[in-house]
Amino acid sequence: MGSKTEQAYELAKERYAKMGVDTEEAVKKLLAVRISFNAWQLDDDKGFLQVEAGTGGGVMATGNYPGAAKNAEQLVQDAGTVFSLIPGRHKLSVQSKMIASAEPGIDLDRIEKEHYRYYVDWAKENGIGLDFNPSCSGHPMANSGFTLSSADERVREFWIEHFRRASEIGEYLGQETGIRCMTNYWIPDGYKDMPADMYAPRKRLEESLDRVFDRKADRVHNMDSLESKLFGIGVEAYTVGSHEFYMAYAAKHHLPVTLDAGHFHISEEVANKISSLMFLCDEILLHVTRPMRWDSDHVVAFDDTTQNIMNEIVRNEWLDRVHIGTDYFDASINRVAAGVIGLRNTQKALLKAFLEPTKELRTYENEGNYTKRLALMEEMKTMPFQAVWDHICEMENVPVGFGWFAEVERYEKEVQLKRQ
Repeated sequence: MGSKTEQAYELAKERYAKMGVDTEEAVKKLLAVRISFNAWQLDDDKGFLQVEAGTGGGVMATGNYPGAAKNAEQLVQDAGTVFSLIPGRHKLSVQSKMIASAEPGIDLDRIEKEHYRYYVDWAKENGIGLDFNPSCSGHPMANSGFTLSSADERVREFWIEHFRRASEIGEYLGQETGIRCMTNYWIPDGYKDMPADMYAPRKRLEESLDRVFDRKADRVHNMDSLESKLFGIGVEAYTVGSHEFYMAYAAKHHLPVTLDAGHFHISEEVANKISSLMFLCDEILLHVTRPMRWDSDHVVAFDDTTQNIMNEIVRNEWLDRVHIGTDYFDASINRVAAGVIGLRNTQKALLKAFLEPTKELRTYENEGNYTKRLALMEEMKTMPFQAVWDHICEMENVPVGFGWFAEVERYEKEVQLKRQ
Protein backbone atom coordinates (compact mmCIF):
# COMPACT_ATOMS: atom_id res chain seq x y z
CA MET A 1 0.00 0.00 0.00
CA GLY A 2 1.39 3.41 -0.94
CA SER A 3 1.52 6.61 1.08
CA LYS A 4 -1.65 8.37 2.19
CA THR A 5 -0.94 10.96 -0.51
CA GLU A 6 -0.94 8.25 -3.17
CA GLN A 7 -4.04 6.60 -1.75
CA ALA A 8 -5.87 9.91 -1.92
CA TYR A 9 -4.63 10.45 -5.46
CA GLU A 10 -5.89 7.07 -6.65
CA LEU A 11 -9.35 7.87 -5.31
CA ALA A 12 -9.26 11.30 -6.96
CA LYS A 13 -8.07 9.75 -10.20
CA GLU A 14 -11.12 7.48 -10.22
CA ARG A 15 -13.53 10.33 -9.53
CA TYR A 16 -12.06 12.52 -12.24
CA ALA A 17 -12.15 9.63 -14.71
CA LYS A 18 -15.91 9.37 -14.16
CA MET A 19 -16.11 13.03 -15.22
CA GLY A 20 -14.13 12.30 -18.36
CA VAL A 21 -10.86 13.81 -17.08
CA ASP A 22 -7.46 12.06 -17.32
CA THR A 23 -5.47 13.17 -14.27
CA GLU A 24 -2.23 11.65 -15.58
CA GLU A 25 -2.47 13.81 -18.68
CA ALA A 26 -3.20 16.88 -16.53
CA VAL A 27 -0.12 16.19 -14.41
CA LYS A 28 2.04 15.83 -17.49
CA LYS A 29 0.76 19.09 -18.96
CA LEU A 30 1.33 21.05 -15.77
CA LEU A 31 4.93 19.90 -15.41
CA ALA A 32 5.64 20.99 -19.00
CA VAL A 33 4.80 24.64 -18.25
CA ARG A 34 7.63 26.98 -17.28
CA ILE A 35 6.34 29.88 -15.19
CA SER A 36 8.51 32.98 -15.02
CA PHE A 37 9.08 34.16 -11.45
CA ASN A 38 9.71 37.88 -11.00
CA ALA A 39 13.04 38.37 -9.22
CA TRP A 40 12.03 41.82 -7.92
CA GLN A 41 9.98 40.12 -5.20
CA LEU A 42 13.35 39.22 -3.66
CA ASP A 43 15.11 42.62 -3.68
CA ASP A 44 12.14 45.00 -3.22
CA ASP A 45 12.61 46.21 -6.80
CA LYS A 46 15.79 48.10 -5.89
CA GLY A 47 18.43 46.42 -8.04
CA PHE A 48 22.20 46.52 -7.61
CA LEU A 49 23.34 49.45 -9.76
CA GLN A 50 25.98 51.60 -8.13
CA VAL A 51 24.52 54.87 -9.35
CA GLU A 52 22.54 57.63 -7.71
CA ALA A 53 19.02 56.55 -6.86
CA GLY A 54 16.10 58.39 -8.41
CA THR A 55 12.58 59.12 -7.26
CA GLY A 56 10.74 58.54 -10.52
CA GLY A 57 9.18 55.40 -11.84
CA GLY A 58 5.85 54.89 -10.11
CA VAL A 59 6.85 51.67 -8.33
CA MET A 60 6.82 51.17 -4.57
CA ALA A 61 7.55 48.07 -2.47
CA THR A 62 6.12 48.66 1.00
CA GLY A 63 7.32 47.04 4.20
CA ASN A 64 10.64 46.48 5.95
CA TYR A 65 10.76 42.74 6.61
CA PRO A 66 14.43 41.71 7.09
CA GLY A 67 16.46 39.62 4.66
CA ALA A 68 16.10 41.27 1.27
CA ALA A 69 18.67 40.26 -1.36
CA LYS A 70 21.39 42.90 -1.71
CA ASN A 71 23.37 41.46 -4.61
CA ALA A 72 23.09 38.93 -7.42
CA GLU A 73 24.54 36.10 -5.33
CA GLN A 74 21.89 36.51 -2.66
CA LEU A 75 19.18 36.94 -5.29
CA VAL A 76 19.82 33.62 -7.02
CA GLN A 77 20.29 31.92 -3.65
CA ASP A 78 16.79 33.05 -2.69
CA ALA A 79 15.39 32.19 -6.11
CA GLY A 80 16.91 28.72 -5.92
CA THR A 81 15.19 28.18 -2.58
CA VAL A 82 11.87 29.27 -4.05
CA PHE A 83 12.24 26.89 -7.00
CA SER A 84 13.20 24.01 -4.71
CA LEU A 85 9.78 24.25 -3.03
CA ILE A 86 7.59 24.10 -6.14
CA PRO A 87 7.19 21.30 -8.70
CA GLY A 88 8.53 21.58 -12.24
CA ARG A 89 11.27 23.62 -13.95
CA HIS A 90 10.73 27.32 -14.46
CA LYS A 91 12.26 30.70 -15.36
CA LEU A 92 13.61 33.67 -13.43
CA SER A 93 12.67 37.11 -14.72
CA VAL A 94 15.52 39.56 -14.07
CA GLN A 95 15.50 43.34 -14.30
CA SER A 96 18.40 45.17 -15.94
CA LYS A 97 19.17 47.06 -12.71
CA MET A 98 19.90 43.70 -11.04
CA ILE A 99 23.29 43.96 -12.65
CA ALA A 100 25.53 41.11 -11.47
CA SER A 101 29.01 42.42 -12.19
CA ALA A 102 30.22 45.83 -13.28
CA GLU A 103 32.56 48.54 -12.14
CA PRO A 104 30.98 51.40 -10.16
CA GLY A 105 29.39 54.04 -12.35
CA ILE A 106 28.07 51.76 -15.09
CA ASP A 107 24.59 53.04 -15.86
CA LEU A 108 21.64 51.52 -17.69
CA ASP A 109 22.66 52.99 -21.06
CA ARG A 110 25.97 51.11 -20.84
CA ILE A 111 24.93 47.64 -19.76
CA GLU A 112 26.58 44.72 -21.56
CA LYS A 113 25.93 41.01 -21.89
CA GLU A 114 28.84 40.17 -19.59
CA HIS A 115 27.17 42.04 -16.75
CA TYR A 116 24.57 39.24 -16.62
CA ARG A 117 26.76 36.20 -17.22
CA TYR A 118 26.48 35.26 -13.54
CA TYR A 119 22.74 34.69 -14.03
CA VAL A 120 23.39 32.67 -17.18
CA ASP A 121 25.87 30.37 -15.44
CA TRP A 122 23.47 29.84 -12.54
CA ALA A 123 20.50 29.21 -14.84
CA LYS A 124 22.39 26.69 -17.00
CA GLU A 125 23.60 24.82 -13.93
CA ASN A 126 20.04 24.56 -12.58
CA GLY A 127 18.04 24.04 -15.77
CA ILE A 128 16.33 27.42 -15.31
CA GLY A 129 15.27 29.78 -18.09
CA LEU A 130 15.77 33.55 -17.92
CA ASP A 131 13.54 36.47 -18.88
CA PHE A 132 14.64 40.11 -18.96
CA ASN A 133 13.17 43.55 -18.28
CA PRO A 134 14.53 47.06 -18.84
CA SER A 135 14.32 49.06 -15.59
CA CYS A 136 12.85 52.55 -15.44
CA SER A 137 11.72 52.85 -11.83
CA GLY A 138 13.84 54.48 -9.15
CA HIS A 139 16.29 56.03 -11.63
CA PRO A 140 17.26 59.73 -11.81
CA MET A 141 16.61 59.80 -15.55
CA ALA A 142 12.95 59.01 -14.78
CA ASN A 143 12.52 61.74 -12.18
CA SER A 144 10.46 63.88 -14.54
CA GLY A 145 7.91 61.09 -14.82
CA PHE A 146 8.83 60.42 -18.46
CA THR A 147 11.30 58.14 -20.25
CA LEU A 148 10.80 57.12 -23.89
CA SER A 149 8.07 59.75 -24.32
CA SER A 150 9.94 62.59 -22.63
CA ALA A 151 10.01 65.99 -24.31
CA ASP A 152 13.69 66.15 -23.30
CA GLU A 153 15.74 64.62 -26.12
CA ARG A 154 18.60 63.78 -23.74
CA VAL A 155 16.25 61.70 -21.58
CA ARG A 156 14.78 59.93 -24.59
CA GLU A 157 18.21 59.08 -25.95
CA PHE A 158 19.26 57.57 -22.61
CA TRP A 159 16.25 55.25 -22.47
CA ILE A 160 16.32 54.35 -26.17
CA GLU A 161 19.90 53.17 -25.73
CA HIS A 162 18.96 51.25 -22.59
CA PHE A 163 16.03 49.49 -24.27
CA ARG A 164 18.07 48.60 -27.34
CA ARG A 165 20.72 47.02 -25.14
CA ALA A 166 18.05 45.18 -23.16
CA SER A 167 16.81 43.51 -26.34
CA GLU A 168 20.34 42.41 -27.20
CA ILE A 169 20.86 41.04 -23.69
CA GLY A 170 17.55 39.18 -23.84
CA GLU A 171 18.71 37.53 -27.05
CA TYR A 172 21.98 36.58 -25.35
CA LEU A 173 20.15 35.04 -22.37
CA GLY A 174 18.03 32.93 -24.68
CA GLN A 175 20.98 31.77 -26.75
CA GLU A 176 23.05 30.81 -23.73
CA THR A 177 20.35 28.95 -21.80
CA GLY A 178 18.69 27.35 -24.82
CA ILE A 179 15.33 28.56 -23.47
CA ARG A 180 13.77 31.52 -25.27
CA CYS A 181 13.83 34.75 -23.29
CA MET A 182 10.86 37.12 -23.09
CA THR A 183 12.08 40.71 -22.78
CA ASN A 184 9.30 42.87 -21.40
CA TYR A 185 9.07 46.64 -21.84
CA TRP A 186 7.16 48.78 -19.36
CA ILE A 187 7.52 52.52 -18.88
CA PRO A 188 6.01 54.68 -16.12
CA ASP A 189 5.37 57.75 -18.30
CA GLY A 190 2.33 59.92 -17.66
CA TYR A 191 0.71 62.83 -15.83
CA LYS A 192 -0.76 63.11 -12.35
CA ASP A 193 -3.47 65.48 -13.59
CA MET A 194 -5.23 65.94 -16.91
CA PRO A 195 -2.82 67.06 -19.66
CA ALA A 196 -3.55 69.56 -22.40
CA ASP A 197 -1.96 67.31 -25.03
CA MET A 198 -2.41 63.52 -24.94
CA TYR A 199 -1.17 62.95 -28.46
CA ALA A 200 2.35 64.42 -28.42
CA PRO A 201 3.79 62.09 -25.73
CA ARG A 202 2.40 59.07 -27.58
CA LYS A 203 3.90 60.30 -30.83
CA ARG A 204 7.29 60.58 -29.11
CA LEU A 205 6.82 57.11 -27.63
CA GLU A 206 6.08 55.68 -31.07
CA GLU A 207 9.21 57.29 -32.51
CA SER A 208 11.35 56.03 -29.64
CA LEU A 209 10.01 52.47 -29.94
CA ASP A 210 10.65 52.54 -33.69
CA ARG A 211 14.30 53.21 -32.93
CA VAL A 212 14.42 50.56 -30.20
CA PHE A 213 13.05 47.91 -32.52
CA ASP A 214 14.81 48.91 -35.74
CA ARG A 215 17.30 46.22 -34.76
CA LYS A 216 15.48 42.97 -35.48
CA ALA A 217 15.94 40.51 -32.64
CA ASP A 218 16.41 36.81 -33.26
CA ARG A 219 12.94 35.65 -32.21
CA VAL A 220 14.13 32.09 -31.80
CA HIS A 221 16.04 33.22 -28.71
CA ASN A 222 14.22 36.39 -27.62
CA MET A 223 10.79 37.94 -27.96
CA ASP A 224 10.23 41.60 -27.07
CA SER A 225 6.84 42.43 -25.53
CA LEU A 226 5.05 45.68 -24.62
CA GLU A 227 3.31 46.07 -21.25
CA SER A 228 0.43 48.51 -20.87
CA LYS A 229 -1.01 50.15 -17.78
CA LEU A 230 -4.13 52.07 -16.84
CA PHE A 231 -2.53 54.26 -14.18
CA GLY A 232 0.13 54.29 -11.50
CA ILE A 233 1.55 56.27 -8.61
CA GLY A 234 1.86 59.88 -9.74
CA VAL A 235 0.27 59.23 -13.15
CA GLU A 236 -3.33 58.75 -12.11
CA ALA A 237 -4.82 60.90 -14.89
CA TYR A 238 -2.94 59.85 -18.01
CA THR A 239 -0.62 56.98 -18.92
CA VAL A 240 1.24 57.29 -22.21
CA GLY A 241 1.68 53.54 -22.68
CA SER A 242 -2.00 52.68 -22.48
CA HIS A 243 -3.55 49.36 -23.43
CA GLU A 244 -4.97 50.83 -26.61
CA PHE A 245 -1.66 52.39 -27.66
CA TYR A 246 0.28 49.16 -27.26
CA MET A 247 -2.43 47.09 -28.93
CA ALA A 248 -2.16 49.31 -31.99
CA TYR A 249 1.64 49.40 -31.97
CA ALA A 250 1.95 45.65 -31.42
CA ALA A 251 -0.47 44.87 -34.23
CA LYS A 252 1.41 47.16 -36.60
CA HIS A 253 4.83 45.72 -35.75
CA HIS A 254 3.90 42.09 -35.01
CA LEU A 255 4.94 42.18 -31.37
CA PRO A 256 3.37 40.57 -28.30
CA VAL A 257 1.41 42.57 -25.75
CA THR A 258 1.89 41.97 -22.03
CA LEU A 259 -1.28 41.70 -19.97
CA ASP A 260 -0.65 42.47 -16.31
CA ALA A 261 -3.56 41.43 -14.11
CA GLY A 262 -3.04 44.51 -11.94
CA HIS A 263 -2.74 47.10 -14.67
CA PHE A 264 -6.43 47.62 -15.28
CA HIS A 265 -9.43 48.78 -13.32
CA ILE A 266 -10.00 46.55 -10.31
CA SER A 267 -13.30 45.28 -11.75
CA GLU A 268 -11.87 44.35 -15.16
CA GLU A 269 -11.31 40.65 -15.92
CA VAL A 270 -7.99 40.06 -17.67
CA ALA A 271 -9.25 36.61 -18.71
CA ASN A 272 -11.82 38.37 -20.89
CA LYS A 273 -9.07 40.25 -22.76
CA ILE A 274 -6.96 37.25 -23.75
CA SER A 275 -9.14 35.90 -26.56
CA SER A 276 -9.44 39.36 -28.13
CA LEU A 277 -5.68 39.85 -28.17
CA MET A 278 -5.13 36.44 -29.75
CA PHE A 279 -6.73 37.77 -32.93
CA LEU A 280 -3.98 40.34 -33.41
CA CYS A 281 -0.95 38.85 -31.59
CA ASP A 282 0.76 35.58 -32.40
CA GLU A 283 1.89 35.48 -28.77
CA ILE A 284 1.22 37.40 -25.57
CA LEU A 285 2.94 37.68 -22.21
CA LEU A 286 0.93 37.36 -19.02
CA HIS A 287 1.83 38.84 -15.62
CA VAL A 288 -0.18 37.21 -12.85
CA THR A 289 -0.63 39.37 -9.77
CA ARG A 290 -3.35 40.41 -7.33
CA PRO A 291 -4.48 44.03 -7.40
CA MET A 292 -6.18 45.44 -4.34
CA ARG A 293 -8.01 48.75 -4.84
CA TRP A 294 -5.20 49.88 -7.13
CA ASP A 295 -2.21 48.31 -8.89
CA SER A 296 -0.61 47.17 -5.65
CA ASP A 297 0.92 43.90 -6.91
CA HIS A 298 -0.02 41.64 -4.02
CA VAL A 299 1.15 38.02 -3.89
CA VAL A 300 -0.87 35.84 -6.26
CA ALA A 301 -3.82 34.17 -4.54
CA PHE A 302 -5.63 30.99 -5.53
CA ASP A 303 -8.74 33.01 -6.32
CA ASP A 304 -11.41 33.24 -8.99
CA THR A 305 -9.56 35.90 -10.98
CA THR A 306 -6.43 33.79 -11.31
CA GLN A 307 -8.49 30.70 -12.03
CA ASN A 308 -10.44 32.44 -14.80
CA ILE A 309 -7.18 33.46 -16.48
CA MET A 310 -5.82 29.92 -16.46
CA ASN A 311 -9.14 28.47 -17.62
CA GLU A 312 -9.14 30.77 -20.63
CA ILE A 313 -5.62 29.77 -21.63
CA VAL A 314 -6.11 26.02 -21.15
CA ARG A 315 -9.58 25.82 -22.72
CA ASN A 316 -8.18 27.26 -25.94
CA GLU A 317 -4.88 25.33 -25.84
CA TRP A 318 -2.86 28.55 -25.93
CA LEU A 319 0.06 27.56 -23.71
CA ASP A 320 2.36 27.70 -26.73
CA ARG A 321 1.24 31.29 -27.37
CA VAL A 322 0.70 32.68 -23.87
CA HIS A 323 3.81 33.01 -21.70
CA ILE A 324 2.91 32.98 -18.01
CA GLY A 325 4.88 34.99 -15.46
CA THR A 326 4.28 36.48 -12.05
CA ASP A 327 4.67 40.14 -11.09
CA TYR A 328 4.32 41.13 -7.45
CA PHE A 329 6.42 42.39 -4.56
CA ASP A 330 5.61 42.48 -0.87
CA ALA A 331 8.29 43.67 1.54
CA SER A 332 6.05 43.20 4.58
CA ILE A 333 6.49 39.42 4.66
CA ASN A 334 9.27 36.91 4.09
CA ARG A 335 10.19 37.38 0.44
CA VAL A 336 11.02 33.74 -0.26
CA ALA A 337 7.71 32.67 1.26
CA ALA A 338 5.96 35.20 -0.98
CA GLY A 339 7.67 33.66 -3.99
CA VAL A 340 6.58 30.15 -3.05
CA ILE A 341 3.00 31.16 -2.25
CA GLY A 342 2.53 33.05 -5.51
CA LEU A 343 4.07 30.40 -7.72
CA ARG A 344 2.29 27.48 -6.08
CA ASN A 345 -1.02 29.32 -6.40
CA THR A 346 -0.35 30.04 -10.06
CA GLN A 347 0.40 26.36 -10.62
CA LYS A 348 -2.66 25.25 -8.67
CA ALA A 349 -4.93 27.38 -10.84
CA LEU A 350 -3.26 26.01 -13.95
CA LEU A 351 -3.66 22.43 -12.74
CA LYS A 352 -7.31 22.96 -11.91
CA ALA A 353 -7.82 24.25 -15.44
CA PHE A 354 -6.23 21.07 -16.82
CA LEU A 355 -8.64 19.04 -14.68
CA GLU A 356 -11.72 20.58 -16.26
CA PRO A 357 -13.95 18.60 -18.70
CA THR A 358 -13.78 21.37 -21.30
CA LYS A 359 -15.18 19.29 -24.15
CA GLU A 360 -18.36 18.48 -22.21
CA LEU A 361 -18.82 22.08 -21.09
CA ARG A 362 -18.57 23.35 -24.66
CA THR A 363 -20.95 20.69 -25.89
CA TYR A 364 -23.60 21.83 -23.41
CA GLU A 365 -22.92 25.45 -24.36
CA ASN A 366 -23.25 24.81 -28.09
CA GLU A 367 -26.48 22.93 -27.47
CA GLY A 368 -27.83 25.89 -25.52
CA ASN A 369 -28.01 23.79 -22.37
CA TYR A 370 -26.72 26.53 -20.06
CA THR A 371 -28.26 24.86 -17.04
CA LYS A 372 -26.12 21.75 -17.41
CA ARG A 373 -23.07 23.87 -18.22
CA LEU A 374 -23.46 25.83 -14.98
CA ALA A 375 -24.19 22.70 -12.95
CA LEU A 376 -21.04 20.96 -14.20
CA MET A 377 -18.87 24.03 -13.69
CA GLU A 378 -20.03 24.30 -10.10
CA GLU A 379 -19.62 20.57 -9.45
CA MET A 380 -16.00 20.69 -10.62
CA LYS A 381 -15.16 23.29 -7.98
CA THR A 382 -15.41 20.71 -5.19
CA MET A 383 -13.73 17.81 -6.96
CA PRO A 384 -10.65 16.41 -5.09
CA PHE A 385 -8.18 18.70 -6.85
CA GLN A 386 -5.91 18.93 -3.79
CA ALA A 387 -5.16 15.19 -3.95
CA VAL A 388 -3.82 15.61 -7.49
CA TRP A 389 -1.71 18.60 -6.45
CA ASP A 390 -0.26 16.70 -3.47
CA HIS A 391 0.54 13.78 -5.77
CA ILE A 392 2.52 16.10 -8.05
CA CYS A 393 4.46 17.58 -5.13
CA GLU A 394 5.36 14.15 -3.77
CA MET A 395 6.32 12.93 -7.22
CA GLU A 396 8.58 15.98 -7.70
CA ASN A 397 10.15 15.62 -4.24
CA VAL A 398 8.90 18.97 -2.98
CA PRO A 399 6.99 19.42 0.28
CA VAL A 400 3.36 18.32 0.31
CA GLY A 401 0.76 20.68 1.75
CA PHE A 402 2.03 23.24 4.26
CA GLY A 403 5.25 21.32 4.75
CA TRP A 404 7.18 23.83 2.62
CA PHE A 405 6.87 26.55 5.27
CA ALA A 406 9.23 24.78 7.70
CA GLU A 407 11.96 24.98 5.06
CA VAL A 408 11.33 28.71 4.61
CA GLU A 409 11.62 29.23 8.37
CA ARG A 410 14.89 27.30 8.44
CA TYR A 411 16.26 29.29 5.49
CA GLU A 412 15.23 32.59 7.05
CA LYS A 413 17.00 31.75 10.31
CA GLU A 414 20.17 30.33 8.76
CA VAL A 415 20.55 32.66 5.78
CA GLN A 416 18.31 35.70 5.43
CA LEU A 417 18.43 37.02 8.99
CA LYS A 418 22.25 36.87 8.97
CA ARG A 419 22.51 39.33 6.09
CA GLN A 420 23.87 42.77 6.95
